[in-house]
Amino acid sequence: MGSSPVTVSIAKWSATHPWRAIIGWLAFVAVCVAAGAIVGVRDASSEDYRVGEAGRAETVAADSGLLDPIVERVLVTSPSGPLDQAAADAAAREVADRMRALAEVSSVGAPTRSPNGDAVLVEVTMKATDRTAMEQVAALLDQTAAVRDAHPELVVEQTGGVSIDVGIDEQLAQDLAFAEKLTLPVTLLILLVVFGALVAAGVPVLLGLSSVVTAMALSAVASHVFPDAGATKNVILLLGMAVGVDYSLFYLKREREERARGGGRVDHVTAVELAAATSGRAIVVSGLAVMVSMAGLYLVGDVVFSSLATGSIIVVAVAVVSSLTVLPALLAKFGRWVDRPRVPLLWRLTRRGDGRVWRRALEPSMARPGRTLLVTTGALLLLALPALGMELGLPGNDTLPEEVAEIRTHDRMVASFPGEGARHVVVVRADPARAAEVASAVDGLVARTQGDPLFAPGAARRVSADGRVTVLELPIPFSPESPRAAESLAELRGELVPAAVGGFEHAVSGDVARNVDTVAHQADKLLRVVLFVLLLTFVMIVVAFRSVVMALLTIALNLLATAATFGVLVLVFQLGWAEDLLDFTSGGFIVSRVPLFLFVILFGLSMDYHVFVLSRVREVARTGVPSWQAVREGIAGSAGVVTSAAVVMVSVFVSFVFTGLLEMKQLGLGLAVAVVLDAFVIRLLVLPSAMRLLGRAGWWPSKLSRRPVHPTVESQSQSQSPEEAHLPR
Repeated sequence: MGSSPVTVSIAKWSATHPWRAIIGWLAFVAVCVAAGAIVGVRDASSEDYRVGEAGRAETVAADSGLLDPIVERVLVTSPSGPLDQAAADAAAREVADRMRALAEVSSVGAPTRSPNGDAVLVEVTMKATDRTAMEQVAALLDQTAAVRDAHPELVVEQTGGVSIDVGIDEQLAQDLAFAEKLTLPVTLLILLVVFGALVAAGVPVLLGLSSVVTAMALSAVASHVFPDAGATKNVILLLGMAVGVDYSLFYLKREREERARGGGRVDHVTAVELAAATSGRAIVVSGLAVMVSMAGLYLVGDVVFSSLATGSIIVVAVAVVSSLTVLPALLAKFGRWVDRPRVPLLWRLTRRGDGRVWRRALEPSMARPGRTLLVTTGALLLLALPALGMELGLPGNDTLPEEVAEIRTHDRMVASFPGEGARHVVVVRADPARAAEVASAVDGLVARTQGDPLFAPGAARRVSADGRVTVLELPIPFSPESPRAAESLAELRGELVPAAVGGFEHAVSGDVARNVDTVAHQADKLLRVVLFVLLLTFVMIVVAFRSVVMALLTIALNLLATAATFGVLVLVFQLGWAEDLLDFTSGGFIVSRVPLFLFVILFGLSMDYHVFVLSRVREVARTGVPSWQAVREGIAGSAGVVTSAAVVMVSVFVSFVFTGLLEMKQLGLGLAVAVVLDAFVIRLLVLPSAMRLLGRAGWWPSKLSRRPVHPTVESQSQSQSPEEAHLPR
């Protein structure tokens, strides 16, 4: 790709002023961490999640002061056998008294006994807003715990939207800690195998960790523009360790290669400059590709995707900067000690990496490119077939981890109090002069739902102070994610509401409507995001390699790998092929956010390997060798580092497969599968076969597509082996 003055200049300065670069990086990390701690994280509120008809309904209700207050519920049941009514009533009264004494509570409802007498429920209305509820609910949970301790003969539990969110956040934190414990030692072990020396293995891990810590702090600052939707830290760890370690690995391997090529005559500063001119530029292009791809998520107009995109872009940018600045300084400062202390057996193995294994692996693609391309492409398409039946949905109580106790409490509460489950919320706005008409129409709507098995009794109506807005709550006897719940929403929106209040401005919200509208909103934005990513991928490859053909080939290969990955996700999670192995309950769907996020991130991450491999192939091709030899030598020369980087990435991604949240499981497995397919199938079989068939035409319209083979190089290449001599040029 040629030298880049910027990357070389930065590397040269860092290598010749190592202490300044190292101290500067540490200062940068410290400033970012301090800034993140000072400003804190701004969590997304319910307002940030509003989309579609449900969002419009909630906005009208909120503007009229009719938005549902924040309510927590305390459930009192028996651990086994019939409920002791007297003991349960006493515990419920104690709960009510304790809650009324809290400054965070605005009102407490009278204890209610379930229809079958197996439970008592206390409703507690909080004063909190969306942004303060997560902090204030701790006081309520403490009082519930105190009553539980005072009544060991009963089960006293708290549930509600806020306490469930707290439980999920705690689960996310546990998952993050688990992933860290699993990722760090495994990554270090892999790098020990790759480098055979402890310092060389430790440097990428330390830089990856510093990039993650810095990015988490910066994402806290950024959350005041793009609110945090909850899983940003997990994604930062997922991507940060993967790309941070990989970028350092690419650079370190190239620096070591340049020193070895110089036979001991190349000093570390010069080796760093040479690495910056090749791997350094590849890192910049790869990082930009990931960031540009992730930027496509902003087009969705969804707070979750904006949050994930922001965290991802920040951590990749930080990883690129660390690789180009502090890494050259560390390499120059360590000098020959970067290869110390050596692990004897592993060190000998790393010194024997001459590419013969990879040349052998490439033989099918070089000798029979048409057949290899047909078979591998056919296999990937076959693997992608299940993706045609992909169903999208949002995780509900039945798919969330059992470790979140508040979710299980909610399920038990709904079983005893069906009216406390999911609700449809109908919002009607009209001139106050027509208030009587609205009231009559709403009464008619309630009457139409009576006796309908899709609805439950207990409808409640509220009217704004100015008489303009009416809110009607209609309970349903189903979980929000169930097909019957979606059926009741369709009937309400399609028939009942238009027939009853069609003459007024109206909209339907509620738990079910939010899920349905969120999935529909994401599906509606899918095409523009896909086109954005494809266009930007095309442009970046054309700019980087001056080749339209190579850009089109890149898009085709990425689409092929992504489709195959989606097929695996459907088999594992939608059809439940690995429920017991991966410890999850299949909901019969893929979480709606996962495919779009995976698509964007996979297109970005695949550029890591693609740019690195194509850069090597182009380097060799520029020496004037035949096109087939440039493909073979370029891919064989880069296969070792690409494979090592892929193994590191897979180890990071797999750690998330064993976390508790279904969404993180799907994301982790999807990324792991995609990297395996990309590194071992696409890069070793499909890409070389396609490039072998295209020949120099694959670089069209760059000058490389028209450059003749150098006669001396051609004769040398023909004399290498009888098998290679017959290959056409």
